[in-house]
Amino acid sequence: MLVTISGPPGSGKSTVASALADHLDYDHISGGDIFRELADDRGLTLEEFNELAEEDPQIDKDLDRQLRETARERDDVVLESRLSGWMAGEYADIKIWLDAPLSVRARRIAEREEKTPATARAETEKREDSESARYADYYGIDFDDLTIYDLSVNTARWGPDAVTDIVLYAVDNYEPSNDEGPAPIENVDYEF
Repeated sequence: MLVTISGPPGSGKSTVASALADHLDYDHISGGDIFRELADDRGLTLEEFNELAEEDPQIDKDLDRQLRETARERDDVVLESRLSGWMAGEYADIKIWLDAPLSVRARRIAEREEKTPATARAETEKREDSESARYADYYGIDFDDLTIYDLSVNTARWGPDAVTDIVLYAVDNYEPSNDEGPAPIENVDYEF
């Protein structure tokens, strides 16, 4: 089975994806980790690397191609990134969206990255606006369209353990025989 965990920065994607991968004994592949490693390799902050990606579309496209290929070629994976549901498309068995209000996500990011909440919020808004515009331009993706997801959870309503339990319940109770089949995502241009 292939499960995707998507959502904006600070929504709890990594926490839930890691717990789910451990529970299922699957590999956990994080697009965010790959993006951070690429930034570190170039000696750039995440914000600086994101700005570079605005100028060089190949940065995003290389990562996205890797996510798409992973989805097509592998099973027993939890694929986590903001775009994983879109990139996995018809190859995913279950696509999950996690979200929380920006103020909550900014506070989480501030704590994790030892920043002020105001700084985290400003950087997150800038990053989200940039990524939304780039992915709409590259692939025709509308991040406000959540119809591609099988489950959407507001992670501000429950703690990390409860959110993980909700996701685990959904995944554990997935019956392939009841699944109506692959759901290709229409109007997305997978040109890398």
